Amino acid sequence: MVDLRYTILNTLRLALLLIIFIGSLNAVYALENDSIPGVQKVKDILIYQDSLFYASFPSIVKLPNGEFLLAFRRAPNRSIFGESETNHVDPNSYLVTLRSFDGENWPKEPSLLYAHPFGGSQDPCLLLKRDGSLLCASYGWAFLRPEGIEQLATSQLKVSEDAIFLGGYLLHSQDGGHTWSEPTYPLSPPVEVRQSASGQPLPAYNRGALWEGERGKLFWSVAVAEDTTQLRETSTHLLTSEDGGQSWNYSCPIARDTAVAFNETSLYQTPEGDLIAFLRTANFDGQACIARSTDGGKSFSSWQSMGFLGYPMHALPLPDKRVLLTYGYRVEPYGIRARILNAECTDFATAPEIVLREDGGNGDLGYSWSVQVDDKRLLVVYYFNQADGLRHIAGTILEIE
Repeated sequence: MVDLRYTILNTLRLALLLIIFIGSLNAVYALENDSIPGVQKVKDILIYQDSLFYASFPSIVKLPNGEFLLAFRRAPNRSIFGESETNHVDPNSYLVTLRSFDGENWPKEPSLLYAHPFGGSQDPCLLLKRDGSLLCASYGWAFLRPEGIEQLATSQLKVSEDAIFLGGYLLHSQDGGHTWSEPTYPLSPPVEVRQSASGQPLPAYNRGALWEGERGKLFWSVAVAEDTTQLRETSTHLLTSEDGGQSWNYSCPIARDTAVAFNETSLYQTPEGDLIAFLRTANFDGQACIARSTDGGKSFSSWQSMGFLGYPMHALPLPDKRVLLTYGYRVEPYGIRARILNAECTDFATAPEIVLREDGGNGDLGYSWSVQVDDKRLLVVYYFNQADGLRHIAGTILEIE
């Protein structure tokens, strides 16, 4: 039975890769011939770059006063210490913000959002709630000395020689992100087998957009390890909050599989009320996947491939209720891509692919997040590199009719 399952899975992979290859040819044609009606790329912009720092993983919201608030993760560029590489795990990784009133002009120096007292932080994910308050979800790692490493339990995830996973935390702001609360730590999903660096049940975490429903209910997709022998292989599960993110309840699995892993998921709720999960995958050739709930997040139908490469994804509803889906493209030509889906996100297999950038230096880029600038213009932010150079925060302005 196992052999048959993998044979079927590999056959499906080959078929999907053929579809993806054909689709990629169409995407390049669309870029070169400007043949996607109603969509125009205005320009690319450089938002933040500093030779001393590795900048990555942005999110952005437009505040009620019209100001744009951008959050991202910043860590030292390790070359300044004579080290050969900079990676995504660093004890001096902090959350910072920038502000702009037009989405194009940004200050050079960011403000500190949060520095975790026990380790480096990652992936600040902003949510602007209907009451004007902000929620920021993040997670991090603690860096242990050798004597601490020696005492680790098998259920504590070691992500480098001395970095141990801390799990997630949440920050709240009532004043447009000028000040933030002390962190709150969400529950550990009941199927989570990992422990934090301090040996406690691992608090829920994720990279991806949360969603606020019409009545203020919050939906959050989190990544969970369910097998103590495979701590890096995760499934995704839904948490909900009825009190603005102060406390959370476990709802249901979103996507799980014995061969494919799921993580970094963004949520979107359609006008008809379906809750859509846009899933990043592992062990599935970089394919983007989707899962749908038709009962308000009580259960999800079986996940399926969307038929193209890309991760992680972000969904922005447009004024006409269509959805701008953006994602990093981490194979050559490296860059940022997008699709415009219908309001119910049912045409993902046929929606034309829009190439925003294809001048990336390698696959260490992406993590896009979009915001409406005005009635026609949008800003897509992401982290980027060219010629394997300095990682920085960039953006693309689109005009959509």
